[in-house]
Amino acid sequence: MKVTTVAVIGCGRIANGAHLPALSQLEEVRIKYACDLIIEKAEAAKERFPKIEQVITDYNVALSDPEVDAVFVLTPNYAHYTVTMDALKAGKHVMCEKPITVNYALSCEMAEAAEKAGKILNIGVCNRYHRSVEILEQMNREGRFGDLYHVYCSFRAFRAIPGLGGAFTTKAQSGGGVLIDWGVHYLDLILYILGGAKIKNLTCDTYCEMAKDMKSYKYEGMWAEDTSDVENGTNDVDDFVTGYIRTDKATISFNGAWAQNVDNRDCYVDFLGDKAGARLDYCSQFTFTDGATLESYRSEHEIPDMYLCEDRDFIKSVNSGVKNRNNIENILESAKLLDYLYRSAEVSKEIELDK
Repeated sequence: MKVTTVAVIGCGRIANGAHLPALSQLEEVRIKYACDLIIEKAEAAKERFPKIEQVITDYNVALSDPEVDAVFVLTPNYAHYTVTMDALKAGKHVMCEKPITVNYALSCEMAEAAEKAGKILNIGVCNRYHRSVEILEQMNREGRFGDLYHVYCSFRAFRAIPGLGGAFTTKAQSGGGVLIDWGVHYLDLILYILGGAKIKNLTCDTYCEMAKDMKSYKYEGMWAEDTSDVENGTNDVDDFVTGYIRTDKATISFNGAWAQNVDNRDCYVDFLGDKAGARLDYCSQFTFTDGATLESYRSEHEIPDMYLCEDRDFIKSVNSGVKNRNNIENILESAKLLDYLYRSAEVSKEIELDK
């Protein structure tokens, strides 16, 4: 069995909650380094995941190590570009968390750098490995929906702005708010199920309404509250977004909210075909309805750990050189979509995409 040596750069939530548990299960993976600017985070990760051999604060130590085959870039969004580009220049394969980076132009540079280096660069749009998404993608390929003409998705929560005042709500560091944080998952899985749909035109509106006065913002719980800074921080990103997209395969409409004054969490995707339709409950099962029989059934398949599936497939890709579904080349359309949605919101009008 070939063992692939990796370094994990960034020891925050996505590392501890997703990738380190996955990598720790893979016998074919050696975790030589865990890196974080805050050494205590790396040390805490090593204590929790003893497969980690060394902790460092300078990722260049790992990049200069000839034993390291690949790196996992699990940093905040703004650092994705720099760390990934440095890793590719050092001859390493890269698994970079979503979004690719803070804008489409830099995403394209990353794709070009990976191609020039002859290295695998995957992006962590994990839902492509969720079993429900895989089944719906197969159903669409088999024509089970007939003409799949429209998709609607909702990713709305009640007053759930993450880390208010910190990196999540500072556009210079995150690239955006609920659209780039949550919307990327929904819109990417839709494009994937549609079979690589290409964007034709779109319109979008974004709002930053719920925490204009950060000190008075009320909430029941806050993701990443330890990064919050309501006293001195920034909140210049979208907490609500709505839009309409035309592709070469189907139209898409969506509403997303980190925070709303409706005490409900609506997170689902509806696929509307002329023969059948389906509602995917996000990160869960789906309900399929046959238009010919008017019968509906709820899927009951096993849902494996999508991060484990994603990381295992990345390691296979590193060793085979064969690009898989999460290769950056297959994610660029999603990055382009996010970029143009934000552009549309800035000018408050519909945008035709560059041909």
